[in-house]
Amino acid sequence: MSGLPGSVPHRRSGRRVEVAVPLDLSGAGRPTAEAVRFLRECQGLGLAVSWRATGTPPYDPGMLGHLPPPAELPDAADVLASWRAGHAHGVLYHRRGPDFVAVLDRRERGTAVRLTLDHPALHATFLRLLEPTPVAALDAAGREALGLLTAERLVLSSGGWAVTLPPRIRRWPVPCTAI
Repeated sequence: MSGLPGSVPHRRSGRRVEVAVPLDLSGAGRPTAEAVRFLRECQGLGLAVSWRATGTPPYDPGMLGHLPPPAELPDAADVLASWRAGHAHGVLYHRRGPDFVAVLDRRERGTAVRLTLDHPALHATFLRLLEPTPVAALDAAGREALGLLTAERLVLSSGGWAVTLPPRIRRWPVPCTAI
């Protein structure tokens, strides 16, 4: 049992994960949402991931800069170089408390945004979208919350599917104060 979502074929060896197939970043729906969830969970567990991407993102690829960068990203060498340069453990993550989620977002250089999601609809939608979810399955309050979470770049919504971006960090590098 790797502790990772089974929707992405992979092999785990210690602290390393090798993904067997290219992950779809095209934003075409469920495959992209599942790929993002898989990478988010790897990041949360502090795993090194070897993977390849397919598809050109129609969304801002900088939204994924907190996730492990791919070994290759076809037709987007500049995006890949930027992703590699900006990637660091802990630039975007969430912590959970009773009836709230705290998010730290440092994806933009020189800024640190701290958000507390304590409104019931925002909190519930954020947690629900930890699993890739069809947008059509959300009720009116969930869709409104999705709009707010997407505007804050905490959720990727593309191709009729949505998924939460910030990982829950379960393993910090030592020393954790270096982050």
